[in-house]
Amino acid sequence: MKTRHVITLSLLAGMAFGAGAVQVLHAQAKPPAYVVAEIDVHDAAYDNEYVPGAIEAIKQGGGTYIVRGGATAGFFGEPPKPRIAIMVFANMEAAKATFSSPAYLEAKRIGDKYASFRIYAVEGMAP
Repeated sequence: MKTRHVITLSLLAGMAFGAGAVQVLHAQAKPPAYVVAEIDVHDAAYDNEYVPGAIEAIKQGGGTYIVRGGATAGFFGEPPKPRIAIMVFANMEAAKATFSSPAYLEAKRIGDKYASFRIYAVEGMAP
């Protein structure tokens, strides 16, 4: 076999192997988790007593707020009445760890005095 053919076949085999490895690594990537919080505030002290501790706990857990309050608009049906917060985490495990952490549980204990919460996580699409 000529040297050119050997080099060409080696390059093609390396590319095929590399493409396969990329697919395997992509399949192993855990999808992000989005945490949705519906918060029905019944005391204005919520903003001063609960929010700072919750924000810090979310940051410590590696989460990022992508929605925190703000206007809502209903396109089909009524939008939710309570405040909405949406956070993104690297994966579901990170979200679960954050919301069961001592820092967040302490903030939630305080927040329960001023608001009612519905908080849940949804797995997103893998990058």
